[in-house]
Amino acid sequence: MKTTKGKAAARNSTEALKPSDDRKVGKRKAVAEPDRRSKRQTKKETKAKKDPNKPKRPPSAFFVFLEEFRKTFKKENPNVKAVSAVGKAGGVRWKSMSEAEKAPYEAKAAKKKAEYTKLMKAYNQKQDSTDDGEDEESDRSRSEVNHEDEEEEGQEDEEEEEEDD
Repeated sequence: MKTTKGKAAARNSTEALKPSDDRKVGKRKAVAEPDRRSKRQTKKETKAKKDPNKPKRPPSAFFVFLEEFRKTFKKENPNVKAVSAVGKAGGVRWKSMSEAEKAPYEAKAAKKKAEYTKLMKAYNQKQDSTDDGEDEESDRSRSEVNHEDEEEEGQEDEEEEEEDD
């Protein structure tokens, strides 16, 4: 009987099939990652909820241009319905425009940005005033509610004692 040497011998030997001492075959080691995940917050938890009353950011000069460009592009190309095609064509047109041609769109964008800053100042002042007012009211209402609860419990205890007598 011939004995084989090299890789074939290792495949046939039972020693190659035995698991090594430091790890078990077929079972995973318990990893500490689940503990880390439970401590760390997910993106949804850390992300603040959006306020629907907050003013929207103003469009840039390019987007002001794109609003007008869309109308003309759709008139010229009624068959093209892909949004990406309109965006690409608008981008090519915007890049080919000179500074003088871009000026009216930049002026409109600056005007919209000025309106946005006014709205944001008013919004932030409103937020600051409502935050202060809500904290005071909630503290008062909590203490008043707790105080009323304690009074009611005291009255109920007195009534129970009278009934027992």
